[in-house]
Amino acid sequence: MSPAETNGSKRAYVTFLAGNGDYWKGVVGLAKGLRKAKSAYPLVVAVLPYVPEDHLQILQSQGCIVHAIEPVYPPENQTQFAMAYYVINYSKLRIWEFMEYEKMIYLDGDIQVFDNIDHLFDMPEGSFYAVMDCFCEKTWSASPQYKIGYCQQCPKTVQWPAKLGSPPPPYFNAGMFVFEPCVLTYHDLLETLEVTPPSSFAEQDFLNMFFKDIYRPIPPIYNLVLAMLWRHPENVDLDKVKVVHYCAAGSKPWRYTGKEEHMEREDIKMLVKKWWDIYDDTSLDYKNDGRVVKAEEHVKLPPFNSALSGTDDDDQRSVPSAA
Repeated sequence: MSPAETNGSKRAYVTFLAGNGDYWKGVVGLAKGLRKAKSAYPLVVAVLPYVPEDHLQILQSQGCIVHAIEPVYPPENQTQFAMAYYVINYSKLRIWEFMEYEKMIYLDGDIQVFDNIDHLFDMPEGSFYAVMDCFCEKTWSASPQYKIGYCQQCPKTVQWPAKLGSPPPPYFNAGMFVFEPCVLTYHDLLETLEVTPPSSFAEQDFLNMFFKDIYRPIPPIYNLVLAMLWRHPENVDLDKVKVVHYCAAGSKPWRYTGKEEHMEREDIKMLVKKWWDIYDDTSLDYKNDGRVVKAEEHVKLPPFNSALSGTDDDDQRSVPSAA
């Protein structure tokens, strides 16, 4: 239990973990990144059943507040999700039930925070804040945006054709967002889900639909989707980026080999190394009662060089985010 939990903090960061794979490494990296950025608030981890006990112990040893949740499933239909594992991500809706907090910032487990973002908690209440997504990757190939080459990151490059009706509303990436837990919103989310057919991007599409009227975009420095580096480099200033989202294929630092498309880029290598620099920094391990508890005391981790050479355990699969 972290100090921020016991001193009555009404704000917290929250992430999500499912399965018995290696995604816990991302959560540990995130916890240490928030610590390096000197965040004043704890990291809550919403965990589904079947996350192994030793993984939970690692998270707790790193100062995380582990919060068990039950799965949420969408109505059954024949939807082909952009990625098959996206279906489990509807369980993220449970975080609206975390009523012990007045405001939270959700971060996917494959995100790293490189600079303090606590000020986002001070944004006006009553709105849903997140970064607009990019439609240019092949995972979007079934969307009308992708088919006509339209992207909200550069809306003037390809105009939205009148024959398709009104342009789509701003669409956010659900790997990072600022929200207010509320039991009424929670029940409304679940009731709406029951009558909403699933779509390609699962809970991300659903959240965009549900919060479209109160969504307020925030700058991409708060959730740099890596595809922006090669799709819209004119919109990226790496020196100003505070939050990096390692969601591109092959970019998870703890699985990185550099063999997938775009992963040989020098900026990608630099960002992967920055993640490992934080992960491997023992001074950032959570200190409890004067004792430093290291993740390696529970599970042997491969060094960064092993990850670069492809010796990381890619056979263990957990359930990553929809982003």
